[in-house]
Amino acid sequence: MRSAILILSFYLPVFSSAQNQISIDAARAKDTISKHIYGHFAEHLGRCIYGGFYVGEGNKKIPNKGGIRLDVVDALKNLKIPNLRWPGGCFADTYHWMDGVGPKEKRPTIVNTWWGGVTENNSFGTHDFLNMCELIGTEPYISGNVGSGTVKELSDWLQYVNFAGESPMSKLRRSNGRDKPWNVKYWGVGNEAWGCGGNMRAEHYADVYRTYATFMTGWSKEPVFRIASGANSSDYNWTEVLMKNLPAEMVGGLALHHYSVIDWNKKGSATDFSEDLYFTTMERALAMDSLISRHSAIMDKYDPAKRIALVVDEWGGWYDVEPGTNPGFLFQQNTMRDAMIAGTTLNIFHNHADRVRMANLAQAINVLQAVILTDEEKMILTPTYHVMEMYNVHQDALMLPVTIRSEDYVSGNRKLPAVSASASRDSKGLVHISLTNIDAQKSKTVSINTGGLVFTKVTGRILHSGKLQDHNDFTQTQKIKPLPFNEARVEGKNLILELPPFSVVVLELK
Repeated sequence: MRSAILILSFYLPVFSSAQNQISIDAARAKDTISKHIYGHFAEHLGRCIYGGFYVGEGNKKIPNKGGIRLDVVDALKNLKIPNLRWPGGCFADTYHWMDGVGPKEKRPTIVNTWWGGVTENNSFGTHDFLNMCELIGTEPYISGNVGSGTVKELSDWLQYVNFAGESPMSKLRRSNGRDKPWNVKYWGVGNEAWGCGGNMRAEHYADVYRTYATFMTGWSKEPVFRIASGANSSDYNWTEVLMKNLPAEMVGGLALHHYSVIDWNKKGSATDFSEDLYFTTMERALAMDSLISRHSAIMDKYDPAKRIALVVDEWGGWYDVEPGTNPGFLFQQNTMRDAMIAGTTLNIFHNHADRVRMANLAQAINVLQAVILTDEEKMILTPTYHVMEMYNVHQDALMLPVTIRSEDYVSGNRKLPAVSASASRDSKGLVHISLTNIDAQKSKTVSINTGGLVFTKVTGRILHSGKLQDHNDFTQTQKIKPLPFNEARVEGKNLILELPPFSVVVLELK
């Protein structure tokens, strides 16, 4: 599909005099924005699991159920997260699930060689994760071990969690305290097979995938949704090889990983950054649009019916760790820059809803672009959390195509479109429009041509702050939070509003 973030010369609808112009064409609406675009990621990495999701069953200071933090459960329920990916990431291809079931005192201790070289005692395992997903009300997405595991190991894991009948694995599950299966639908067949998952060639991984996928069946009434380890950013050859060599009936989704990284060798501070570095970050974030377009075009050659979903199961900002923290724990703060990444990226996903039907922000708690940060019993919500909460009105809503003409955000001799947007209509008939202005200095007056949409009331919410580097911390937990936005006015068929610099706005029309 055509990108929604570009300057169109062949079609310019009637607009007001505002230089930032958006047109909504509800008559062309046909694709649903899958709620699964709002997925999250929980790896055994730093303080994501231990101290983040899980504080141990004997913890008396932090309210928990079975060791799962209840404040985290409540926050993620409010966020309406649809799925949660676990146990990795790179950790997945060194994880042997049998190490994490049975009596906790008998579980083997291993070393997490990928992330910090710390001891992993396996006290958080399959039961803990799947029971936690039930508490949150989210669907589990399990990444299987292909890099160092076996076909039998992964097939046994499916049998353990999904089979209701009598078998060796269902018997073991029952002996470990769970009678009914969890019926896990989403399964990753390895992770980053081109890198930490085995440094495989695409041709080799395609054959490996076919073997694993063959034996990932028959353990539940509903078919599993198998997700192939897809490309790293712009590796279009990887997508070409997999689409050419994998039978469509064997694949539910093809993954894509892309991080908004300034420089892999020198990522820069999460909070102490210049406008020039901010611009580079946004350049990387907006590249998601062209990446999706080009990978989708390859997929369309082999799958014109779009049966296979593009699953962006790792995305977000990546910076240097906070000073004084373990480099292997990937702990970073979360500023208004991250809110801009979240807002623009979600708009891109929405506008590619025909092919992008699942995604996972990396990661949920205390790692990379987290939505939650914790410190012992303390917990805060980040600007990214607030954007995803504001945007979740789009989940499972009908995507309304938008045409955008945006002013440039200029930094030196570089420029980017300043305004991005997406729109949808939910099952109750409410229309929601999400807008971002990434310009670090200038407000943008925006005119939205609503076309044939009928509405009598416009309300909204805004996320904004005084500086790009602003963030919430454990002394100022609500420095950044959504506020009411009532500045949109109606002029004929147009909505007129002003977006402050580096702001996110969500409008509701009813």
